[in-house]
Amino acid sequence: MTSLRRRLFVILIAATGLIWVCAAAWITIGSRSELERVLDTRLQEAARMVHSLVATRGEDAGSNAAVGTISPGLPGDYERQLSCQIWSLSGRLIAQSSGAPDGAMGGERDGFSDRKVDGEVWRVYTIVDPEKGVRVVVGDRIGLRDKLVRDLATGLAAPALLAMPILGLLIWISLGQGLRPLRRVAEEIARREGEDMRPVPPGGAPVEIRPLIGALNGLFAKVETARRHERDVTAFAAHELRTPLAGLKTQAQVALMAEDATIRENALRQILVSVDRTGRLVRQLLALARLEPGAGGPVAAISLGAAVRDVVATVPRPDAVDVRVAPGLDAVSKTLDRDALASLLRNLHENALAHSPAGGTVTWTLDPTGRSLRVEDDGPGIPADELDLVRQRFYRGRQSRAIGAPGGTGLGLTIADMAARRIGARLSLRNRSDGSGLVAQIDFG
Repeated sequence: MTSLRRRLFVILIAATGLIWVCAAAWITIGSRSELERVLDTRLQEAARMVHSLVATRGEDAGSNAAVGTISPGLPGDYERQLSCQIWSLSGRLIAQSSGAPDGAMGGERDGFSDRKVDGEVWRVYTIVDPEKGVRVVVGDRIGLRDKLVRDLATGLAAPALLAMPILGLLIWISLGQGLRPLRRVAEEIARREGEDMRPVPPGGAPVEIRPLIGALNGLFAKVETARRHERDVTAFAAHELRTPLAGLKTQAQVALMAEDATIRENALRQILVSVDRTGRLVRQLLALARLEPGAGGPVAAISLGAAVRDVVATVPRPDAVDVRVAPGLDAVSKTLDRDALASLLRNLHENALAHSPAGGTVTWTLDPTGRSLRVEDDGPGIPADELDLVRQRFYRGRQSRAIGAPGGTGLGLTIADMAARRIGARLSLRNRSDGSGLVAQIDFG
């Protein structure tokens, strides 16, 4: 069932019907018990009244006429409900009321009893008077009692059945009025253009709908933020790609026009540099897209030593820079997103190589607890006021611009930070205490 209005209607009608059925059953059971008590009391009173008449007139007086009809004052089908018989203790029928059964209704002892007479079950009350030598029996049919209870239940159910359509109509109309604010919100959103991400005004919306409106506004804000990021990335990527592409074109023109082999070779070498930078930028943009929320890679147990050595082997490094990997890394394994970890390690390693001077060293180590992985370089480090800024997209610090880091795009540390969050780790950056380089630390927690 897709309609909320119909769903609520069915639930409310079912709940109301169930309450009515339970109430009718409760009233019927209670009424039956109360009716049994009242009718038993009337049986008792009628038997005592007949006994008092017999005691006043004597047995012979009782034999001269029938006792007549004893009515408890109930209308319609119940006016002949009670029947009476007067028996002598010797077993002779002295008198009986009209409508009484031919067979004996009562037992030999005083009090209430249920007797089956002529195929019907009777509820009887017996009074035995040894002094007068008579036994007075008054009873009524159990079937008539059951009919009285059924008629009472029917009287309760009939108004409910007649009122159910009216109640259903009122519930349907009330639900329509109650859901009108939700329809207004839906109409407000439906009227909008695809580019309109303004918050939905809550206005006079009920308390129950405000969380939905708040969630929609939060979603609109996230979508707008994502779109703004995409526009920024596109703009920055276009700007960054324009420079190497322009350089490629210029160097290609120089190579075509140069007659000197040295000039032509130098131009071709510059073309290779520009291609490498452009390729790295494209690769980093793809890595950035893969690390956006919702994109995940395979999770597996990974040896940190093997992961670091794979990165060291695949990333080209200047001949004058030494790379050292601590042997203790091989003893530590982590169950992580393999692609995110590779992206994290690769970008940190490329950043360390790019900022290490000739004769410098890039060192990968593990802290004694096995919870933190560090990479250190011998470069100039990062100014303190830029440590929090270098994680922003396309941000290139003063030191990076000063040394002219080859292929720098301002995305390496952004990708590393996102990859660290993806695997549940935290990336922290700090300068060495002696100012001789940068320490990038991955805390796995």
